[in-house]
Amino acid sequence: MVEVRKPIPVEEAVHQVMNHRIEGSEEVVLLHHSDNRRLAESVVAKHPVPSFDKSPYDGFAFRSEDTIDASLDNPVSFEVIEHIGAGQVPTKVIHKNQAIRIMTGAQIPEGADCVAMFEICRTFKENGIDFMSIKRKMRPDQNIIKEGSEVTNGETLVKVGALINPGVKALLATFGYHKVTVAKKPVVGVIATGTELLDVEEELQPGKIRNSNAYMIASQIIRAGGEYNYLGKLADEFDSSYQTIKKALDEVDILITTGGVSVGDFDLMPAIYEKLGADVLFNKVAMRPGSVTTVAVRGNQLLFGLSGNPSACYVGFELFVRPILHHMLFSDNPYLKRIKATLVDPFPKPNPFTRFVRSYVSYENKEVLAHLAGMDKSNVVSSLAHTTGLMVLPGGTRGFEPGTDVELLLLNEADTQREFNS
Repeated sequence: MVEVRKPIPVEEAVHQVMNHRIEGSEEVVLLHHSDNRRLAESVVAKHPVPSFDKSPYDGFAFRSEDTIDASLDNPVSFEVIEHIGAGQVPTKVIHKNQAIRIMTGAQIPEGADCVAMFEICRTFKENGIDFMSIKRKMRPDQNIIKEGSEVTNGETLVKVGALINPGVKALLATFGYHKVTVAKKPVVGVIATGTELLDVEEELQPGKIRNSNAYMIASQIIRAGGEYNYLGKLADEFDSSYQTIKKALDEVDILITTGGVSVGDFDLMPAIYEKLGADVLFNKVAMRPGSVTTVAVRGNQLLFGLSGNPSACYVGFELFVRPILHHMLFSDNPYLKRIKATLVDPFPKPNPFTRFVRSYVSYENKEVLAHLAGMDKSNVVSSLAHTTGLMVLPGGTRGFEPGTDVELLLLNEADTQREFNS
């Protein structure tokens, strides 16, 4: 007897999965090895930046009050008492009509409150003593970069969950984070099911297809910030499949299987979930592609049964698995960014369920344009190579014409997330 499945809305399915989200853990890595990891602690300034008043120019530092009478007709002269470069500390205190020659980035000497660039000063010697003169009035703090003007001590600069990119890494180095506390990468097991699957190096055979899903899912896991553990293929045989999956759950945080979640004669996952004692959250979603997506919970583990069709598998991962991984990586908003766009290509298909159409984005006159990435069938692989977003088309519609306003979920916007249904 064929099981009757009742589809639930996508938003409800997402929330059910996130209600069983798994808390992430942390580990400490060397700064050199922190690229593309996610912070498990906020980056906090351990000192002000700059940590002293400094000069933005090569020039002379002196007291601004000594230029109160300076003009084109009345240049004011200063005795140059010292010369300091960047990284050097002044050893002398400036008094009336004294100046110190200073290089860019050097610390402002005690007693000085302004810097005049070389270009507006004249240098000369008298009796073997160095002097400079200036023909304009200077203001207090003119051309001085003040201590803490960029960053104050104790200021939070980057929050937990942020991706460590080159700029974040520079901040970490600036404040002496030799070691960095990062989110530990979740380990996701990947198992492909189906006797029809060949390994990629095998020659095609009648009735067989190469196993593309496992490689695709592994890449999606890496893009989301996790680690994958490919546990091989399962034949359409219950006992061996059950034992493989039971053993796999001892090695991973999350398990993904592709295929075997429909209600055909060789679709074994529903029975395997039952024998494992896993609680099935849902086994059908009102979406295309990927309506047979199934998610189960066993203790503190999530088991994702994704469709064996490549595009349906791909979409199921992005909607349901990716937010869990980002939560485990301490993201405070782990969902795909949602933007408005204008449809470029006609999409005549009727949509009984919410449809997620593989798309790519272009920009024209500040307008975001959504293009179809290729054929929109759940078994199609070729369109995925060009997909940068998923166009969200609501259910109950009869197709869309070019120029229609649509919503798009972006797949490569890891640092600017918004909740899926916000």
